[in-house]
Amino acid sequence: MTGVVEAYNSDGAGIVKPDGAVVFVPGAVRGETVEYRVTRTRANVAEAELCRVLTPSPFRRTPDCSCFGHCGGCDFRHVAYQEELHAKRQRVQDALTRLGGAEIEVEPVSGAEHPCRYRNKSQYPVSADGVIGFYRAGSHEVVDVRDCLLQPPATNRTADAVRAWMSRYHVTGYDERAGKGLIRHLYVRVNRRGESLCCIVANGKTLPKEPELVGIVLQQVPETVGVVLNTNTRRGNVILGERYRVLWGRDFLCDTLRVPVSDGTRELCFKLSLPSFYQVNPEQTEKLYALAVENAALSGAETVLDLYCGIGTITLSMALSARRVLGAEIVAHAVRDAAENASRNGITNAEFICADAAELARRVSADGLRPDVVTVDPPRKGLTPDGIASIASMQPSRVVYVSCDPGTLGRDIQRFAAYGYRVRRASPVDMFPGTRHVETVVLLSRQKPDTE
Repeated sequence: MTGVVEAYNSDGAGIVKPDGAVVFVPGAVRGETVEYRVTRTRANVAEAELCRVLTPSPFRRTPDCSCFGHCGGCDFRHVAYQEELHAKRQRVQDALTRLGGAEIEVEPVSGAEHPCRYRNKSQYPVSADGVIGFYRAGSHEVVDVRDCLLQPPATNRTADAVRAWMSRYHVTGYDERAGKGLIRHLYVRVNRRGESLCCIVANGKTLPKEPELVGIVLQQVPETVGVVLNTNTRRGNVILGERYRVLWGRDFLCDTLRVPVSDGTRELCFKLSLPSFYQVNPEQTEKLYALAVENAALSGAETVLDLYCGIGTITLSMALSARRVLGAEIVAHAVRDAAENASRNGITNAEFICADAAELARRVSADGLRPDVVTVDPPRKGLTPDGIASIASMQPSRVVYVSCDPGTLGRDIQRFAAYGYRVRRASPVDMFPGTRHVETVVLLSRQKPDTE
């Protein structure tokens, strides 16, 4: 069959509409005529395989990575960057309009000045036969990736060092089906200073030749500040276990972000423990948080409640322009890091509580606290109905929602609408160039009843 590609779906596949039907064609680019073969039919859509491009799109380009199409990490290395941004804006617009019922035009996506080598955190799975790389799309088959264009050079060199250690000393990879073997993942963090932190996730409490591992890593990656062993003996897909042991150096990094204040910007410093959540693209994170602060419209007199606060990045950004901020996070070590980050930056008007976000929202509401602004940065699954109800019960004038998934964002703004909150602004930020993922900052404000 042949057809013209009209748009993209949420996974970045091209959309063809023969006779009103909808067909998803991975690898097809908007504006081109393609030949495709339907491989699967579902209730409302069909999935197809791209056979041949008959008329190429002006947006098509030659992929710059030899692993593209094999590794499942990237979705858009075959299109020009501006076309990738178009697809992401369309995705957010579709979600807010179709799922959320919002009558608003999504702003253009804030693109990245540096769309390669931006990730400050990488988690490499290790296969049973010792391959270190990334999963093939839709599978747990590890593709051997030697130079990922999303990773900075130090991260790729760390993977090379661990490969060399495993090969030299015959260290086994992990077979997740059998639950046997030793090395499960390689986890690398870097910061803007160029420092690197190497963590080996193992199915055991010790490693063979630990001093030799440290020596090889330091030789190939001299900017390494710590080598850490994480023990995870549980079956399943959870990457990190609960036990850490420092093999050399330290088990944390510090990184900086510039955030807006009334007279310009201020640089904040954050401690990053290995399991702590931290946005992976620092340059784009600054744009994301600047939008969040701008939408909060703080004058210095407000109380802000920040749910899912993690290590306090958004909380402390808000604290610079608010009277009082309260951050909530269920992960205890993240709360400790957040409190330490407040002290490190000399911020005294921020408090942090270890609690489930929805439960804290209910507790705060029951205690009669009426925050002027509530900020949320939930995981991909979004907010719970109870959490949204609790936020609405506090009647904040503004809710600033930072989302990493347009689909759950659309669902949640529809739920907020039932409590009188309407979307006033939607600003996507390309935190993950090359992939289908996109972050969005949405401002919701309460529409006062006529009787109020």
